[in-house]
Amino acid sequence: MAQVPQTFFDALAVRTWCGLALEALGRAREEIDAINVYPVADGDTGTNLYLTVESAAAAVDAVFIGHEAGSAGSVPSLAEAVRAMAHGALIGARGNSGTILAQLLRGMAQVLASDGDTAHTGAGGLRLALRHAADSARQAVAHPVEGTILTVASAAADAATGAGGDCGTVARAACEGARAALAATPRQLAVLERAGVVDAGGRGLVTVLAALVETLTGERQAGTVTYARGPVDSPEECASLPESGPAFEVIYLLEAEDAAVTRLRERLDTLGDSLVVVGGDGLWNVHVHVDDAGAAVEAGVEAGRPHRIRITHFGVGDVHTTGGERTPRERAQRAVVAVVPGPGLAGLYTEAGATTVLARPGEPPASGELVEAVRRAHAREVVLLPNDAELRHTAAAAAEQARAEGIRVALIPTRSAVQGIAALAVHEPDRRFDEDVVSMTSAAGATRYAEVAVAERQSWTMAGICQAGDVLGLIDGDVAVIGAEVTATAETVLDRMLAAGGELVTLVLGDEAPDGIAGHLEARVRESYLAVDTVVYRGGRQGALLLIGVE
Repeated sequence: MAQVPQTFFDALAVRTWCGLALEALGRAREEIDAINVYPVADGDTGTNLYLTVESAAAAVDAVFIGHEAGSAGSVPSLAEAVRAMAHGALIGARGNSGTILAQLLRGMAQVLASDGDTAHTGAGGLRLALRHAADSARQAVAHPVEGTILTVASAAADAATGAGGDCGTVARAACEGARAALAATPRQLAVLERAGVVDAGGRGLVTVLAALVETLTGERQAGTVTYARGPVDSPEECASLPESGPAFEVIYLLEAEDAAVTRLRERLDTLGDSLVVVGGDGLWNVHVHVDDAGAAVEAGVEAGRPHRIRITHFGVGDVHTTGGERTPRERAQRAVVAVVPGPGLAGLYTEAGATTVLARPGEPPASGELVEAVRRAHAREVVLLPNDAELRHTAAAAAEQARAEGIRVALIPTRSAVQGIAALAVHEPDRRFDEDVVSMTSAAGATRYAEVAVAERQSWTMAGICQAGDVLGLIDGDVAVIGAEVTATAETVLDRMLAAGGELVTLVLGDEAPDGIAGHLEARVRESYLAVDTVVYRGGRQGALLLIGVE
């Protein structure tokens, strides 16, 4: 069915555009991944762009849902919608191209959200937005290179500037200008010419602009890739190109002032390459390729507060680090993918052999992020541990998508990280898949779980009305205890759980848990419950002060 066109650029057009761009990138993701040779031949540009737009689309949807819940028939303003789109892309940006795309969307938002809600809804506003987007993205890259997504964005803006007519006409001109620039990228960048491909990031931007045309005209654009000498078959084929560079990709969100970010850019520029710093108003997304990942993170700590830190090793034998030909890595037979609430548990799960996805407080992973982790595990069979009841549907969607790609996935409905620890403890990759899944499911189901947290606001609970600042003890997801002091509340929760029996208590401490709480609870178990062992882990910044598991 043809898309009903949006005759001018309003909040609904923003929502439609994000949805269509996400669908289009979903269709083109593997194709874009396969031509990814610059700046690193790691075959993930399409996936990174998809995850970036998925975050943008989710943020826009959340704004619409908030308005619908607050007032019947209410819709957000254009300013609210584009700001949500830009913020969602910023916090969800992945990889070099995803980070640049986030700045492109932010640049557009800065124009479309300025000077009232109706000033930039027409063709003139769209022209200005595309121009500012291209210019701001170029400024965000430490050393702009022609033949990349930056070149394609500039060509789109140039074409839009010279176009007359309505929004649809401007969008179509921008998309056609981008296509022409994309076809020329192999003549501008030698690595593309040698591989016989166009730039992957630029190809993704053309896909996003084609979705804008469909939004504003109702016409679906062709989605073919123009190659210089015909397509390559896979990222591994691209990996034969003699390129070299740093060993790690480091990405993090950073809360910092403008002056500190200026110094950070200078510092990171001396450490590595592919430096892109996007954002503003106190929140930034930092992307860089370095040999010393620790130094890149430390530079962020000096500038402000980094979080959502992602460090990817390009791998021994990766073309980016050796310049030699890369042999495709053989798939493992089985792997475990787990969502974890804090960096401490991420380390524990990784030591046990699991591929982890970090879920920071208030930032649950999207289904695309889980699918990416399943792919990263590189196994024929995958056991997926969501470790959160609210992630059940997200994890199910990710499992379904992974199955469509030929991966055998079993979803174990773990509702807490301590249930995941129990499941991982009995995991045996050498036995039959079904037997392993049954054993892990049984171990998780036999583990009761609890958490101790501080109430953020007054609310009604199963244990009565709590006030902001009260200490809450939740058992199996429901508030069972309301207290005034953390250690005493935790002890009450533990006693209630052990009243039904148990052999092992698992305590996972958050960074803000009181000093001495672990020792106090260990002593309580040792003195009051015979033959019950206790194990303590540090979870880091995990939201809850304390997680408790009883097996």
